Amino acid sequence: MASTPAIRLRGLTKKFGPVTAVDGVDLDIAAGEFFSMLGPSGSGKTTVLRMIAGFEAPTSGHVELFGKDVTGDAPFDRDVNTVFQDYALFPHMSVIDNVAYGLRVRGVNAKDRLAQAEDALALVRLEGYGERNPSQLSGGQRQRVALARALVVEPKVLLLDEPLGALDLKLREQMQVELKDIQRRLGITFIFVTHDQEEALTLSDRIAVFNEGGIVQLGTAEEIYRNPQTPFVANFVGTSAVFTADEAKSILGSKGACSVRPEHIDIVRGKAPAGTITAKGIVFDTIFLGASTRVIVDLDGDKRVAVLEQNDLSRTPSHRGDTVTVAIHPQFLSPLS
Repeated sequence: MASTPAIRLRGLTKKFGPVTAVDGVDLDIAAGEFFSMLGPSGSGKTTVLRMIAGFEAPTSGHVELFGKDVTGDAPFDRDVNTVFQDYALFPHMSVIDNVAYGLRVRGVNAKDRLAQAEDALALVRLEGYGERNPSQLSGGQRQRVALARALVVEPKVLLLDEPLGALDLKLREQMQVELKDIQRRLGITFIFVTHDQEEALTLSDRIAVFNEGGIVQLGTAEEIYRNPQTPFVANFVGTSAVFTADEAKSILGSKGACSVRPEHIDIVRGKAPAGTITAKGIVFDTIFLGASTRVIVDLDGDKRVAVLEQNDLSRTPSHRGDTVTVAIHPQFLSPLS
């Protein structure tokens, strides 16, 4: 028998007046999984998270936590905790008192809550910071304090609502590594909401891609990136050349709408590799990205595609206005519905 999921959603719907924010979502999230809900603003992902937390009541459907229906339970009666983007630390409390606050509310004695709060700070690598105030910390350190405060009460599920959104790029990348490491060490379920596709791909065991109130694709990071099922997913998760059925027929000689990633398109200088699909085009622009260059090519048939080329000494660089031949590897064409 399959183990009971940490979170089970069935028919979960939320309406705000005439607007349907979440439309009949069914979803199982396994115990110990790092699960991401990815989508643009207004796609319904944060509303789903808030219904799991108990901050919003569903219009219909239900939420189960380890087999228990918690749909009508208050947030404090659910064994979950939430980390928000703005951290919500108490400015008048020290770091250690912020971390210990949830234990204090639960009636844990002073000695035990101090010890547990210190252990939580050690978990996020902030030993020795307990007596500081939040104003004396960097953005990344405040984020870690918020994480320690959420983890100290040992929730079964940790909900993270775009917690890295306020950090700069370098710090965000560092905290992605830290989050994944903490989740692996603790083995508890993390549910992570983000609009950043790279963040979701980096962190997640599985991803649910949301759009217009529903899940449009569910799978591992590799499955979603390599085999997007709809034009929306192909364009939202990474960059793709998306061909309609008519474009695929006229340009690629293939049947049905499809997409292909830039790294699976080559600009050929000489004879094209056997088995590839070739098309003529003109370089519209080049974008230097450091280790690689994105070459934008307008194909015959009025279709624009991006080609990702590695910057190495063996590559002849492309320039705006060059006439080129692109080769597309057919095994990397993903059919779209």
